[in-house]
Amino acid sequence: MDYEVRGALSVSGTFEVPGDKSISHRALLFSSLANGKSEIKGLSTGADVKSTMSCLKQLGVKIEQIDGIVTVCGEGKSAYSKPDSILDAGNSGTTMRLLTGILAGQGFETTITGDETLRRRPMQRIVGPLTEMGAEIVGSDKMTAPLRIFPSHRLHGIRYELPLPSAQVKSSVLLAGMFAQGETIVVEPVESRDHTERMLKLKKVKGPSGFETKISSDYEVRPAEYDVAGDISSAAFFLAAGAILPNSCVTACGVTLNPTRTGFLDVLKSMGAKVKIENVHEAAGEPIGDVTVSHSDLKGVEIGGEMIPRLIDELPIIGVMAAFAKGETVIRDAHDLRRKESDRIVAVVDNLDAMGAEVQELDDGFAVNGTGSLSGAEIDSYKDHRIAMAFTIAGLAAQGKTLIKNAEWAEISFPEFYEITQRLVLRS
Repeated sequence: MDYEVRGALSVSGTFEVPGDKSISHRALLFSSLANGKSEIKGLSTGADVKSTMSCLKQLGVKIEQIDGIVTVCGEGKSAYSKPDSILDAGNSGTTMRLLTGILAGQGFETTITGDETLRRRPMQRIVGPLTEMGAEIVGSDKMTAPLRIFPSHRLHGIRYELPLPSAQVKSSVLLAGMFAQGETIVVEPVESRDHTERMLKLKKVKGPSGFETKISSDYEVRPAEYDVAGDISSAAFFLAAGAILPNSCVTACGVTLNPTRTGFLDVLKSMGAKVKIENVHEAAGEPIGDVTVSHSDLKGVEIGGEMIPRLIDELPIIGVMAAFAKGETVIRDAHDLRRKESDRIVAVVDNLDAMGAEVQELDDGFAVNGTGSLSGAEIDSYKDHRIAMAFTIAGLAAQGKTLIKNAEWAEISFPEFYEITQRLVLRS
């Protein structure tokens, strides 16, 4: 599907986004490991989370969805059954990486694969530590999917220091640690998303090498009621539109305000956007609130270091915002952008260049010299949901017509994206 975007005068109104994708994956997976019934409200409607649900059903987990409430009937962490066919994680790296950690501790052989894009993404980052724990996993020559996971003969705990911050790798190792003899300790030099630790109530301490999280085989997941907060990474697209389009003001209702996820809001503030946070409360161990962003003159910023894990998914839309900011915006230390659904550094740079931006590709990021305007162009989504959505917002702020090729990839995380876009936009 191609989607045509024309310049808008402004965006205005309140909106709700789907349940947070990271929390939704974990709510399903953790519920499946519990011994008893769990209920999930506000589960993400995106295709990635549907992939997790489908894989769990293939593994014998009973899941029902009635009136917006998902009920998962778990029978304990060792109650999975051997699937009749290969598991398909679709486009979801979270599904593949976290579920592989669990499958490494099962007593049967499983193969898990994904779509063309996911099969290009590197899996050595989880295969390495899981193999060190005693798992036997075979992938392609480049250690990509499909992954063939052989029956566990007894995993053992390890102390694993993450070379790069990654919530997916951290979570995969911790989940395998539930099936491992002894204690498993994951150390990350820079704190990444901590939804796993919060939802499983795991203790995290600051040690000499970084943040340490521990788990052991006697850990039992308890049934729970999860109320999933709105996905701030999805809300970011419209909040960015509110910042760059004149006379705009938008409010995202009920989004997660987890400190490991709010780097985007910090960047908005540092660029000079007007940001207001209200109605803060807590649900399922996660802070939640309403975020309002109003238009303001933006200025360029430098982003790197420990900030990157807190906004890795928002960097494409920050690149778009940078084109409308005064001065230069430089993003560094974002090597992981090259290993997402697409090489997002290339995708951002090529598409901004096509729209007339002054942009430079860096090994670990990109630099944008804000000129205050973009021109409509034909945009390649690179079959990447965040690129499709980021450049739809760019099209709203650009002069002329913008055509997003393969825009349907937005459905991976945000099926309602284009409907909300139409509702918030004011045109002449």
